[in-house]
Amino acid sequence: MLARLVLFGAIVTSTLAMSPQDSPLDRVRWLAGCWELRGQNRLTIEMWMPPAGGLMLGASRTVVGGTAREFEHLRIKAEGANLSYIALPSGQNETVFPAKQVSDTLIVFENLKHDFPQRIMYRRRGADSIVARIEGPGPNNSTRGFDFPMRRANCAG
Repeated sequence: MLARLVLFGAIVTSTLAMSPQDSPLDRVRWLAGCWELRGQNRLTIEMWMPPAGGLMLGASRTVVGGTAREFEHLRIKAEGANLSYIALPSGQNETVFPAKQVSDTLIVFENLKHDFPQRIMYRRRGADSIVARIEGPGPNNSTRGFDFPMRRANCAG
């Protein structure tokens, strides 16, 4: 009987020790939900599922004039204490971008072997706003980048 109580105590203690806060994905949980960028005749929606099982799944779609122009399947994957961003854009090969910086308000992923982009960043700006940014090589050894300011949106459209 004592052995069973000790075993039960060990199981409860180990279960409590493996709380969601132990996952590196917990620091980027703020990205979960739906985000939109509206422009003249253009709408980009990016959706992220909350972290579960060491993974956040995402998708993005840009519609221009009623026609889907771009789409992307996305993942943020936890491997131990490390995060990676895996992108599969419209008809291209999958690319992995390891995390270089992770905080409660900023995530920076980088793959210098990729042509463009080489850096993908998400910056939290309050509860209902983020800025996604991509950067890579530009002309004359410069860096070119594009910002995508997005607001929280209703996932049901």
